[in-house]
Amino acid sequence: MVLRPQKTNFQLKIVENIQTFSIWANNPWRRYSVSLITLLIGYFLGSSLGMVSAVVDLMDPVAALLTVVFIETLIIFRRNLRFEKKSRFLVLLLDSLRLGLFYGFFTESLKLL
Repeated sequence: MVLRPQKTNFQLKIVENIQTFSIWANNPWRRYSVSLITLLIGYFLGSSLGMVSAVVDLMDPVAALLTVVFIETLIIFRRNLRFEKKSRFLVLLLDSLRLGLFYGFFTESLKLL
């Protein structure tokens, strides 16, 4: 038996704002453009974090820890939102952000070869 955590007022306000944003993005062109922008933001964050941590050798473990924690929180958010039909747009944005982070780290790792 899986117990769902209690929703706080802060969570309700955030989900409310995201739902109004998803209503605005009913148009497929808007939805795909916002998804592409989120993917590119994730790519930028992944590549810039890879570059910064490569410059300072002491920050490699710290950057790796922060990255893993950030990606795991994105996965937890996705897991909590996957059962709600109204938040499919948010799940799309979270997935595109994770995909952009992955591609950013992947291209930075190819530069090190």
